[in-house]
Amino acid sequence: MPSESTKQYLRLKRLDDLKRTCALFFYKPYAKQQSFHAAGAAYRERLLMAGNQLGKTFAAGNEVAYHVTGLYPDDWKGKRFNRAVRGWVGSVTSELTRDGAQRILLGPIGKWGSGCIPKEQIVDIKRARGVPDAVETILIKTVHGDISQITFKSYKDGREAWQAETLDFVWYDEEPPEDIYVEGVTRTNNTKGVVFLTFTPLLGMSNVVMRFYKKDERDETKQHPDRHITNMTIHDVEHYSEDQKRQIIAAYPAHEREARAMGIPMLGSGRIFPVAESVLAEEPMILFPTHWKQIIGMDFGWDHPTAAVRLLYDEQNDVIHVVSAYRQSEMAPLFHAAAIKPWGDWIPCAWPHDAHQHDKRGDQYYKIYQDLGLNMISEHAQFADKRGNSVEAGLMEILQRMQTGRWKVDRTLAQWWEEFRMYHRKDGEVVKEREDLMAATRYAYMMLRHALQQDYAPRKPDRYASKPSGGPSWMSA
Repeated sequence: MPSESTKQYLRLKRLDDLKRTCALFFYKPYAKQQSFHAAGAAYRERLLMAGNQLGKTFAAGNEVAYHVTGLYPDDWKGKRFNRAVRGWVGSVTSELTRDGAQRILLGPIGKWGSGCIPKEQIVDIKRARGVPDAVETILIKTVHGDISQITFKSYKDGREAWQAETLDFVWYDEEPPEDIYVEGVTRTNNTKGVVFLTFTPLLGMSNVVMRFYKKDERDETKQHPDRHITNMTIHDVEHYSEDQKRQIIAAYPAHEREARAMGIPMLGSGRIFPVAESVLAEEPMILFPTHWKQIIGMDFGWDHPTAAVRLLYDEQNDVIHVVSAYRQSEMAPLFHAAAIKPWGDWIPCAWPHDAHQHDKRGDQYYKIYQDLGLNMISEHAQFADKRGNSVEAGLMEILQRMQTGRWKVDRTLAQWWEEFRMYHRKDGEVVKEREDLMAATRYAYMMLRHALQQDYAPRKPDRYASKPSGGPSWMSA
């Protein structure tokens, strides 16, 4: 009879063999990876945007293994196929596809069968031509008794190489050109299949990234019905200690730090405000001195949203704080005014030059809001000097404040941050798309000289009856 130590050795060896040849059954996703997988049940297009070496490719590789084998775990909440599937997996070049997605699915070169796809499910592996150890296709046995197929692709081969096929899934491991991405989506239309991407956003706020930030065109308060984005940072993973995380972050060049560690689109690449978010973000202000001045900026719209932003100005330290943001489309002025008035109907409101225009009844837009109880400034937003309502002058001054620590933003203002990340130029011109809060911010800044302190605001008895009493008189919520 074998000794107890021998039995223990055999058990451990069997466990080690299972981990090598059936790694799929040992996959335990982090919370952000789980969120990415679960979104597949509701969204056709998904993006897992994460820092380097955080497990984004590993997560997608395990999902592909589930789809091609049908070996879904009991608690799987994502997309399910109940038949064999056909899918494409691609990256920038054939070499990167081999070293990335192929390695995760099959295992390292010389150890094929030790990746996410269980060894006993692999029916055949066809090698690619021209690239050493690269694979063209894998045939995989499913639990349904039929055969799934994975084909590996390269962006370098061009858009034409991504045409003329009907697929159940496409996985882009690294950011693809927009035309190749659209081709992949098209390949899954007939099957109502899924398309997912995993990459670190080193190309900045590209068209592909912006696609996932866009909202539902019918109701801009809601997520786009076909697209979902999961952002995974170095703080969302457990395979690094806190000391290791600090060392990794510190090792990255400053201009790449947020992209490589936090999965935030890289600075530059046409962005109007190329400033790290960590420099601007601050905790929400529950209390602040009433001698700080306040002003609201508004941008009016219907199809594109009406937006409003509230600024607090700490004149002593020359610091501006963005503390409130509102954005809503296809609503009447009455509803917008009702949403903004709780900020303080005594706060001066700046508005754009085009608000001089008249609505169908002949009323000027800014006067409509004035009649609804907002304290509209008597002139449209403009600098007091010869710069007038120059867009570039406003953007340059705001950028300088950001770069010198004199511009802070409530970290919870999700809509404001979304536009901040997307705000960019094309061919040198500011892109007038989803920049409503940015415009409102600029109008408020241009009219900062009209900002008022709450202590000195014009008071009307019926407006201030509910002002809270008690507590320090110099603090206000």
